[in-house]
Amino acid sequence: MAARPPQQIVGGLAGLTDTAGVARAWRRCLDAPPHAGADVWLHADLMPGNLLVRDGRLAAVIDLGGVCVGDPAVDLMPAWNLLSPAARETYRRALGVDDATWERGRGWAILQAAMALPYYVDTNPVMADTARRTLAAVLE
Repeated sequence: MAARPPQQIVGGLAGLTDTAGVARAWRRCLDAPPHAGADVWLHADLMPGNLLVRDGRLAAVIDLGGVCVGDPAVDLMPAWNLLSPAARETYRRALGVDDATWERGRGWAILQAAMALPYYVDTNPVMADTARRTLAAVLE
Protein backbone atom coordinates (compact mmCIF):
# COMPACT_ATOMS: atom_id res chain seq x y z
CA MET A 1 0.00 0.00 0.00
CA ALA A 2 1.20 3.51 -0.73
CA ALA A 3 2.66 4.84 2.52
CA ARG A 4 1.24 8.33 2.17
CA PRO A 5 0.99 10.42 5.33
CA PRO A 6 -2.56 10.89 6.70
CA GLN A 7 -2.67 14.59 5.78
CA GLN A 8 -2.03 13.67 2.15
CA ILE A 9 -4.87 11.12 2.20
CA VAL A 10 -7.45 13.40 3.84
CA GLY A 11 -6.29 16.68 2.29
CA GLY A 12 -9.02 16.79 -0.35
CA LEU A 13 -11.76 15.47 1.91
CA ALA A 14 -12.36 18.55 4.09
CA GLY A 15 -16.09 19.16 4.37
CA LEU A 16 -16.88 15.88 2.58
CA THR A 17 -16.38 13.29 5.33
CA ASP A 18 -14.96 12.68 8.81
CA THR A 19 -11.35 13.54 8.00
CA ALA A 20 -10.08 12.90 11.55
CA GLY A 21 -11.65 9.44 11.56
CA VAL A 22 -10.29 8.62 8.11
CA ALA A 23 -6.81 9.77 9.17
CA ARG A 24 -6.94 7.53 12.27
CA ALA A 25 -8.09 4.55 10.19
CA TRP A 26 -5.35 5.22 7.61
CA ARG A 27 -2.68 5.28 10.33
CA ARG A 28 -3.94 1.92 11.63
CA CYS A 29 -3.77 0.47 8.12
CA LEU A 30 -0.22 1.73 7.66
CA ASP A 31 0.76 -0.05 10.89
CA ALA A 32 -0.37 -3.43 9.49
CA PRO A 33 2.49 -5.76 8.58
CA PRO A 34 3.26 -5.76 4.86
CA HIS A 35 2.30 -8.57 2.51
CA ALA A 36 4.94 -11.27 2.91
CA GLY A 37 3.47 -14.07 0.81
CA ALA A 38 3.55 -14.73 -2.89
CA ASP A 39 1.93 -12.14 -5.10
CA VAL A 40 -1.38 -13.20 -6.64
CA TRP A 41 -3.41 -12.13 -9.67
CA LEU A 42 -5.62 -9.14 -8.83
CA HIS A 43 -8.52 -7.42 -10.50
CA ALA A 44 -7.48 -4.25 -8.63
CA ASP A 45 -10.71 -2.32 -9.33
CA LEU A 46 -13.50 -4.27 -7.65
CA MET A 47 -15.91 -1.36 -7.48
CA PRO A 48 -19.67 -1.99 -7.35
CA GLY A 49 -20.03 -0.94 -11.01
CA ASN A 50 -17.58 -3.64 -12.06
CA LEU A 51 -19.45 -6.42 -10.26
CA LEU A 52 -22.50 -7.67 -12.13
CA VAL A 53 -25.18 -9.39 -10.07
CA ARG A 54 -28.03 -11.62 -11.23
CA ASP A 55 -30.66 -12.94 -8.82
CA GLY A 56 -28.64 -11.68 -5.85
CA ARG A 57 -25.45 -13.52 -6.84
CA LEU A 58 -22.25 -12.41 -8.50
CA ALA A 59 -22.60 -13.20 -12.21
CA ALA A 60 -19.57 -11.46 -13.74
CA VAL A 61 -16.67 -9.14 -13.09
CA ILE A 62 -15.92 -6.56 -15.78
CA ASP A 63 -13.27 -3.91 -16.50
CA LEU A 64 -10.10 -5.94 -16.48
CA GLY A 65 -7.88 -2.98 -17.38
CA GLY A 66 -6.16 -2.97 -13.97
CA VAL A 67 -5.40 -6.70 -13.74
CA CYS A 68 -1.96 -7.21 -12.23
CA VAL A 69 -0.14 -9.22 -9.58
CA GLY A 70 0.40 -8.11 -6.01
CA ASP A 71 -0.93 -8.13 -2.47
CA PRO A 72 -4.28 -9.99 -2.26
CA ALA A 73 -5.51 -7.28 0.14
CA VAL A 74 -6.16 -5.02 -2.86
CA ASP A 75 -9.12 -7.14 -3.91
CA LEU A 76 -10.77 -6.93 -0.48
CA MET A 77 -12.18 -3.48 -1.30
CA PRO A 78 -15.75 -4.79 -1.84
CA ALA A 79 -15.87 -5.49 1.89
CA TRP A 80 -16.14 -1.73 2.41
CA ASN A 81 -17.39 -0.35 -0.91
CA LEU A 82 -20.27 -2.79 -1.29
CA LEU A 83 -21.11 -4.90 1.77
CA SER A 84 -23.05 -4.23 4.97
CA PRO A 85 -21.23 -4.77 8.29
CA ALA A 86 -22.76 -8.25 8.72
CA ALA A 87 -22.01 -9.27 5.14
CA ARG A 88 -18.50 -7.84 5.52
CA GLU A 89 -17.82 -10.14 8.47
CA THR A 90 -19.26 -13.16 6.60
CA TYR A 91 -17.04 -12.29 3.61
CA ARG A 92 -13.98 -12.08 5.84
CA ARG A 93 -14.70 -15.42 7.53
CA ALA A 94 -15.36 -17.12 4.18
CA LEU A 95 -12.02 -15.89 2.84
CA GLY A 96 -10.12 -16.73 6.03
CA VAL A 97 -8.36 -13.35 5.95
CA ASP A 98 -5.88 -12.59 8.73
CA ASP A 99 -5.86 -9.29 10.63
CA ALA A 100 -2.91 -7.78 8.74
CA THR A 101 -4.39 -8.53 5.31
CA TRP A 102 -7.77 -7.19 6.45
CA GLU A 103 -6.22 -3.91 7.59
CA ARG A 104 -4.27 -3.54 4.35
CA GLY A 105 -7.52 -4.17 2.45
CA ARG A 106 -9.19 -1.43 4.53
CA GLY A 107 -6.29 0.82 3.58
CA TRP A 108 -6.75 0.15 -0.13
CA ALA A 109 -10.45 0.97 0.25
CA ILE A 110 -9.56 4.24 2.01
CA LEU A 111 -7.01 5.17 -0.63
CA GLN A 112 -9.39 4.55 -3.54
CA ALA A 113 -12.32 6.35 -1.90
CA ALA A 114 -10.20 9.29 -0.72
CA MET A 115 -9.05 9.87 -4.30
CA ALA A 116 -12.50 9.33 -5.84
CA LEU A 117 -14.65 11.48 -3.56
CA PRO A 118 -13.12 14.90 -4.27
CA TYR A 119 -12.59 13.99 -7.93
CA TYR A 120 -16.22 12.97 -8.55
CA VAL A 121 -18.09 15.10 -6.01
CA ASP A 122 -19.29 17.59 -8.66
CA THR A 123 -19.25 15.41 -11.78
CA ASN A 124 -20.40 11.88 -10.92
CA PRO A 125 -22.78 11.63 -7.97
CA VAL A 126 -22.92 7.81 -8.11
CA MET A 127 -19.14 7.44 -7.79
CA ALA A 128 -19.03 10.16 -5.12
CA ASP A 129 -21.75 8.38 -3.12
CA THR A 130 -19.85 5.09 -3.38
CA ALA A 131 -16.74 6.82 -2.06
CA ARG A 132 -18.73 8.39 0.82
CA ARG A 133 -20.26 5.03 1.76
CA THR A 134 -16.83 3.38 1.58
CA LEU A 135 -15.27 5.94 3.89
CA ALA A 136 -18.17 5.59 6.33
CA ALA A 137 -17.80 1.80 6.22
CA VAL A 138 -14.07 1.85 7.02
CA LEU A 139 -14.93 3.80 10.18
CA GLU A 140 -17.53 1.25 11.40
